[in-house]
Amino acid sequence: MMSTSRALLISFLAYASIYSCSHGFSLEKPTSRRAALETLTITPFVTTFLPSPQDDVAHAADDIDSSSSLPKTTPISAQWNAIDGLNSEDKKIVSFDKSAYQAMMRDQSRTPLFEQAIVNRLKAAEPDSQIVLDLGTGPFALFAAIAAKNGAKHVYAIEASKEAAATARETIEKLGYGDKITILEGFSTDITLPEKADFAVAEIVGSVASEEGAYATIYDAHKRLLKSPNEASSWIPSRIQTYAAPASYTLQNLFLPPAFDWTKLQGEPVRFNCRDEGLQLVSNPVLIEDISFADIITKGGSQQKQVTFTVDGERVEKNKAAFLEEFKRGNPREAEGLSVATANSISGIALWPRLLLDDNVEVNSRHFPDGGHQKSHWQTVLPIMSEIPVPVKGGDEVSVTFDFTVPTEVTTPSSYKISGSVVRS
Repeated sequence: MMSTSRALLISFLAYASIYSCSHGFSLEKPTSRRAALETLTITPFVTTFLPSPQDDVAHAADDIDSSSSLPKTTPISAQWNAIDGLNSEDKKIVSFDKSAYQAMMRDQSRTPLFEQAIVNRLKAAEPDSQIVLDLGTGPFALFAAIAAKNGAKHVYAIEASKEAAATARETIEKLGYGDKITILEGFSTDITLPEKADFAVAEIVGSVASEEGAYATIYDAHKRLLKSPNEASSWIPSRIQTYAAPASYTLQNLFLPPAFDWTKLQGEPVRFNCRDEGLQLVSNPVLIEDISFADIITKGGSQQKQVTFTVDGERVEKNKAAFLEEFKRGNPREAEGLSVATANSISGIALWPRLLLDDNVEVNSRHFPDGGHQKSHWQTVLPIMSEIPVPVKGGDEVSVTFDFTVPTEVTTPSSYKISGSVVRS
């Protein structure tokens, strides 16, 4: 038998790998479940807790075939708030380090599209006529500089972080836009502009779209800071969304109790690079959160939605192949059985953002509409909704209620709850 200290060591290694993965932000180095899988070659964990190589495939198949012995329904649930697992200032708002800002700037699925939308908006107006508001300008004042370069009359760029605001001032001076861009430090909700803006750029969108305080920020700006806030053309993006789908996850299938107690996460979701093959969707994505900036006053931000997902048997089969490649990297002897078991299970409901910049330009963090993997600085958020993975097969249903509470106070984090059950066919 494994000693208590050995079990605790493995449990710690599991948690450490999850923690480091969930806090990575690099586009260049996608630290992911893959790295954790590769480290398993130095531990005897799999041979201790999993079937022997000659039996693992048979046992995995038996588990699936014997699903009739499983309960008809299995409850699943998770709840967390917007700052859980993220950098934050005073546990109130999401904050970023320099590497995170660099990842955003270099994101080719994001930055060029924002530039296109800003240029389109400026070209639609008379030259040197537009007052632009940049909400959350960051240390590089990137979108403010794009607006100034392309003919904005003046740009007011607001940044809540003292350090980022100071760097932004240095940046615009170096770029020669000191007379066209004014950096304002603080929350936009505490700032009054010398004049109202013709349109606002607000890339304050989280991996769950509302988690960076977009709703509260836009709610206030809608009331005070724009000339025509009820027009979609006054906002870039004009709409932000969150999509969701049930997902299978490699590490939860590797680290089962007692090796690791998944309740230790205490609701904190695991955050994945959007290219990470260690997470696979088992059904078609569904729109969960939809915030129109022009209609934000009348439609509100808090949303409750009931959804029934149907497990797609074809997706499950494709996922087996993807998981097989993942497990082969660190566990070639057990890879086939692990891939079958993982593909036929769910760990929670994955969430990710989508942005509609204007009528013609959109930004997707995962491939739209199927939710496939692609490169993005945004992450896929996976709340773990059961202590162990829940077995599923094609035709099973995952029925859940999404209850998102999005406050109008920018320093109050949004809170999220998903609850429901897996219903076997």
